[in-house]
Amino acid sequence: MSTGFSSELDFRIADANDVAAIVGLVEAAYRGEASRAGWTTEADLLDGQRTDAVGVAELVAAPGSCFLLAERADALVATCHLREDGHVAHFGMFAVAPLLQTNGLGRRVLAEAERMARERFRATEMRMTVIDCRLELIEWYERRGYTRTGEYAPFPYGNARFGLPRRDDLRFETLRKRLHGQAA
Repeated sequence: MSTGFSSELDFRIADANDVAAIVGLVEAAYRGEASRAGWTTEADLLDGQRTDAVGVAELVAAPGSCFLLAERADALVATCHLREDGHVAHFGMFAVAPLLQTNGLGRRVLAEAERMARERFRATEMRMTVIDCRLELIEWYERRGYTRTGEYAPFPYGNARFGLPRRDDLRFETLRKRLHGQAA
């Protein structure tokens, strides 16, 4: 059975020319009706934007920060952000094109992000925050070796830059994974 996903995947680090494409992919994966084609949608939890060009451009330009891009036939199909913090790499803004979700692309990008965190940042641990009511997503990360820490942070209610909550019980939980071995 074909998934329609070619195994040809190229990875590279984003530059300022990629900001609009990153914003477009992140918005498509998390917000609005288009995001419902995939399973990572936050459309039932949040309205409004997930990110914006100013925020992404700041992250692209920041020291110790990068976006990993996954492209197929020169089209952006997945992205994630990595930020160095000592021995920890912070992972976020993970987005896979909604129609390409559930076929292993996310696993491949996450594995490449972990490899890159070890090699580029010499990280021994990866951390991320996930909205804690997104149990299916948390379980997906747990199957890839991440553990729930029990550390919570409040959702930034009142800051439209992060979206417009449809619920009043949103908060973030930190997940972590030890990264073993150094990349060759």
